[in-house]
Amino acid sequence: MEASAGLVAGSHNRNELVVIRRDGEPGPKPLNQQNGQVCQICGDDVGLNPDGEPFVACNECAFPICRDCYEYERREGTQNCPQCKTRFKRLKGCARVPGDEEEDGVDDLENEFNWTDKHDSQYVAESMLHAHMSYGRGADFDGVPQPFQPNPNVPLLTNGQMVDDIPPEQHALVPSFMGGGGKRIHPLPYADPNLPVQPRSMDPSKDLAAYGYGSVAWKERMESWKQKQERMHQMRNEGGGNDDGDDADLPLMDEARQPLSRKIPLPSSQINPYRMIIIIRLVVLGFFFHYRVMHPVPDAFALWLISVICEIWFAMSWILDQFPKWFPIERETYLDRLTLRFDKEGQPSQLAPVDFFVSTVDPMKEPPLVTANTVLSILAVDYPVDKVSCYVSDDGAAMLTFEALSETSEFAKKWVPFCKKYSIEPRAPEWYFQQKIDYLRDKVATNFVRERRAMKVEYEEFKVRINALVAKAQKVPEEGWTMQDGTPWPGNNVRDHPGMIQVFLGQSGGNDVEGNELPRLVYVSREKRPGYNHHKKAGAMNALVRVSAVLTNAPYMLNLDCDHYVNNSKAIKEAMCFMMDPLLGKKVCYVQFPQRFDGIDRHDRYANRNVVFFDINMKGLDGIQGPIYVGTGCVFRRQALYGYDAPKTKKPPSRTCNCWPKWCVCCCCFGNRKTKKKTKRSKPKFEKIKKLFKKKENQAPAYALGEIDEAAPGAENEKASIVNQQKLEKKFGQSSVFVASTLLENGGTLKSASPASLLKEAIHVISCGYEDKTDWGKDIGWIYGSVTEDILTGFKMHCHGWRSIYCIPKWAAFKGSAPLNLSDRLHQVLRWALGSIEIFFSNHCPLWYGYGGGLKFLERFSYINSIVYPWTSIPLLAYCTLPAICLLTGKFITPELDNAASLWFMSLFICIFATGILEMRWSGVGIDDWWRNEQFWVIGGVSSHLFAVFQGLLKVIAGIDTSFTVTSKGGDDEEFSELYTFKWTTLLIPPTTLLLLNFIGVVAGVSNAINNGYESWGPLFGKLFFAFWAIVHLYPFLKGLVGRQNRTPTIVIVWSILLASIFSLLWVRIDPFLAKNDGPLLEECGLDCN
Repeated sequence: MEASAGLVAGSHNRNELVVIRRDGEPGPKPLNQQNGQVCQICGDDVGLNPDGEPFVACNECAFPICRDCYEYERREGTQNCPQCKTRFKRLKGCARVPGDEEEDGVDDLENEFNWTDKHDSQYVAESMLHAHMSYGRGADFDGVPQPFQPNPNVPLLTNGQMVDDIPPEQHALVPSFMGGGGKRIHPLPYADPNLPVQPRSMDPSKDLAAYGYGSVAWKERMESWKQKQERMHQMRNEGGGNDDGDDADLPLMDEARQPLSRKIPLPSSQINPYRMIIIIRLVVLGFFFHYRVMHPVPDAFALWLISVICEIWFAMSWILDQFPKWFPIERETYLDRLTLRFDKEGQPSQLAPVDFFVSTVDPMKEPPLVTANTVLSILAVDYPVDKVSCYVSDDGAAMLTFEALSETSEFAKKWVPFCKKYSIEPRAPEWYFQQKIDYLRDKVATNFVRERRAMKVEYEEFKVRINALVAKAQKVPEEGWTMQDGTPWPGNNVRDHPGMIQVFLGQSGGNDVEGNELPRLVYVSREKRPGYNHHKKAGAMNALVRVSAVLTNAPYMLNLDCDHYVNNSKAIKEAMCFMMDPLLGKKVCYVQFPQRFDGIDRHDRYANRNVVFFDINMKGLDGIQGPIYVGTGCVFRRQALYGYDAPKTKKPPSRTCNCWPKWCVCCCCFGNRKTKKKTKRSKPKFEKIKKLFKKKENQAPAYALGEIDEAAPGAENEKASIVNQQKLEKKFGQSSVFVASTLLENGGTLKSASPASLLKEAIHVISCGYEDKTDWGKDIGWIYGSVTEDILTGFKMHCHGWRSIYCIPKWAAFKGSAPLNLSDRLHQVLRWALGSIEIFFSNHCPLWYGYGGGLKFLERFSYINSIVYPWTSIPLLAYCTLPAICLLTGKFITPELDNAASLWFMSLFICIFATGILEMRWSGVGIDDWWRNEQFWVIGGVSSHLFAVFQGLLKVIAGIDTSFTVTSKGGDDEEFSELYTFKWTTLLIPPTTLLLLNFIGVVAGVSNAINNGYESWGPLFGKLFFAFWAIVHLYPFLKGLVGRQNRTPTIVIVWSILLASIFSLLWVRIDPFLAKNDGPLLEECGLDCN
């Protein structure tokens, strides 16, 4: 996977593959520069033969194989060419093997039995092991060079590797001679007579020092270890610390053994009153509904019935929302312990690799500068560079995104070393340079000031180049875009184009200006053809999962929206404190971070921050089975996305008492057997297949059926494993490389594949027909069937028994942009609500899916609430209309209240306020954020949620689908200018009509009370309170509707006034404002009484 490989575009179905190089990139090296072709087994150069010509192993098909792999295949393998199956002939300079006697070849007496020249022990062991490891028949040492040693008759206890600080010459059982250099240790097939040490028998009862093999360093290490253990035991017994400064390693050892995170339950003084008030509220609700049902209003029965139904629905919705918050917790991470355990200074980092996913579609609505800042913040994270890979999915196949990413990769070579040199935060340049720095107060070094100013100039030039690309992309040429070398851009047709992959930063060509390696940066645009369902964002994310598995295969993945940058460079380490924890990590499917936003006005008029959800609801879910997945800022375990079940905890063996009768014990055992049988039946088939097909890490995939020699020993077992591989390919798709990667729990790529073959396989896995007849989108990856694929994906993983973690660092991990104006905000909420409606009508509805799995009861409550909440819009709309109707008709939804009824009403209101106050107390949420959330619950409920319900019903019943536009991520230069931008949308009509109705109702009610006298004012106050409740909740909508300069569209005002007038006149016609007489109806008789 080289950065200079160029743009690889192609279609697997059409058997097309094209490499397009950028202007100025060197083409393929000539033969005399690269010494031949690339070996298709190990990926090295094929090399030259002794005559200086390219080495050819097979004279029949000229399949490219290097000399090392050729000799290994003749000596240890099948002795056949992998392509044409012809037996390899012995070439000049190669040793004979069994079967060569039948060939009439050229005798080579000088070389065929030569073991003592420069190609003897070291060369043979090196070539044997290299071919052996590259072909996938042994474990790999991750490419770490190790000193080569000829195999002595007395082997090293540690297989030649360093153990802590003891050099090899001081290991126990070390011979007096250490061999020359090499890569790995491999046993030779003979004894080397040059070794001065001869084997001799040893008496086990004697000390090894008597034979000259004792290790002073080993003894000293054991003595120091014993002393540390004694001191540690002494400290624990005394219960105090050690004031001596000599024992510096003891706290380090103790710290490295500690857990990487801990759960912090809330103080009982905060959580117990909260739970008590919830129980009291339930009791009060019971008495309240008893009164409401038992005391109807005869003269306003319809209004009373509608109000009672609405209130019952609100109560059920409150229960679904409240009880998942019963066990709120907080968590704390220990990054220093993570460093001590996995990232010690001076040693190779053992932190797990992470693949970053960034998704974008339309560069006109998602500005390339925003995406570039996200990518730059990823490349500069505080994590080992060889463990980070960034994949950018361009689902719009836009050349603008491609060129912007090319500019970003060049600027990253200057930006990343600057960030790491001075440890700046955040590492997105746009937001970093917006910070104000007081050079005197912060005592900033002068060299930092100079470099910061120079870097700011570089970034301004970078912005100019990006903006120039955007300006150029405004006008598309008639013939489409053309690349710098004259090649037409493959993505000119957005709906019909091949898959494209470009490695911008990689293993070669990925160095910064200081010569340090940079993380990988890969551009991916999946293939699109007419007639295929590409499944929008979920399909793009699944394509990234497969591409990353082929190219890097990190065990963990983090997905970000293009407008969410890394605000805390240590956020990945925060997640690794949970994922790599030896006790907790094995069951964690993902770590979700809260969403935080920049550029929102101080008052947060439309509740964009969503603080109540992220700081109250999600903390409550973390105490049950974990938070739900919210679509961005989430670190996944790759194995969990592949549909595997969570590892089961082994239960301790059951204990039986001897005092029980035998028949009782037998019954108990019989019952346990039944349970075990049921458990076995319910175990997924794929779990069994995984166990059968389990391999060592970095092992190559099984051969195809045609490559198995039926006469060879173990052929039947090999065929059985291939049958299992075929089942896996049916589940994961027809890619043997990808299927093999799914079985590597700790990640890692196949060493036997060359970068060119991996890129070709990557083009294959992003082809538009790859997912056909597979489980992608059903049980694997991001789940299809809803525009809110995030809820479904997290729900499926929780059903498999996994748990998730909610991580809230002190410094926000990620920050993004939110829609500021009212119209965009309502469209965003509409999309979320429609996704919930789609899940409600799907097979994965939490109401009936996943029983008998690993989903906990209260966690199911949360998922049910996440798909039911849009339906609340119908009773909410009716309830907000009732105040105006009551004021216009003079009727009310409740009869005249007595003292007992007033008590229940007042108790309910007190409980509602007390619950909110106690929630704010233990969560730290401010009252303004809580009130904004309540207001927008009403605004979104009577607009976006209502439309989502009707659109969902149209889609299910009539099959009418709706399309959504991407929310705009850009704003004007003026701060918060977009807050006052007004865009026409039909979502504005229902809340505007409700506001006008309630205003008209208030005016009509007050006028009626003035006309009817003093006695009418008493009943009027209850109706006015009801109307003001609706108006106050809709106040932010009214403020956004009016805007800064009253720029409300005329059509909104016309429609709203028209609907409100029609509704009001209808009520006047049916029930005009006339005084009602309770006496008999009097009619004029027609007689003249005078």
